Amino acid sequence: VKEITTTPALFGDVLEYEGKFYKVGTVRQEVKDTKVEDDSFYLLTLAAVAKELKRRGLAEAKVFLAVGLPLTRFGAEKNDFIKYLTKNKRVSFKYENESYHIEIDDVAVFPQCYAAVVDKIPTMAKKTLIVDIGSWTIDIMPVINKSPDESKCVTIPKGLITCMRSINEQCVRQLNGEVDESEIQNIMRYGRSDIDDEYFAIIKAEIEDFVDKVYNSIREFGYNLKTTPIVFVGGGAVVMKNFGSHDAKNISYNLDVKA
Repeated sequence: VKEITTTPALFGDVLEYEGKFYKVGTVRQEVKDTKVEDDSFYLLTLAAVAKELKRRGLAEAKVFLAVGLPLTRFGAEKNDFIKYLTKNKRVSFKYENESYHIEIDDVAVFPQCYAAVVDKIPTMAKKTLIVDIGSWTIDIMPVINKSPDESKCVTIPKGLITCMRSINEQCVRQLNGEVDESEIQNIMRYGRSDIDDEYFAIIKAEIEDFVDKVYNSIREFGYNLKTTPIVFVGGGAVVMKNFGSHDAKNISYNLDVKA
């Protein structure tokens, strides 16, 4: 989220709230100690609500927010995050120059990887491993008898951002040039690109190395990659699907980015 200091000429991905304009999705969020230290996540939430209402053909609604926090920060930050999201019961704003009026009815906070699969847990096997690959962290959560086992939950601080940084380090080292992060993200999402072959080869190799490290971490925590049902969620699920070498029936991918 980036504030625009003047009235924008174009309103694509633009949020207007309390007299200020914000461009949503053009720059990556920097890592923060908590989600409540500034208005960034609040503004992103309003934009996400607007997109969902537009999809349903609504401009006004009572809203129930189901949101996620990193596993290791869930207990400490849950109450503060609820207060943060409910600081205004009724909210009016514009997104892409369309007006929205919402009433925040309630907020439920889950560990991030749990929030992504909560509606699918009733159909899961006796023991299923949820692996949530985000920008900054990888959360690993076992679900046993349809209930998360919090004692075995793990957060690894090496998400997709570390992969993108490694890619550009190698590009500079080998070719003396960097690749824009949006191009790297595009390759992660679709598995292909029309950029220079030398750069593409480096990017592909680094992504495959990242994927291998994710699988190695899962193995190191005692899970059998051939027998344990594994569900990849989060923005990195598509990366695991596109670049992973483990194509087994026990591995599945939740590619819904809203999950």
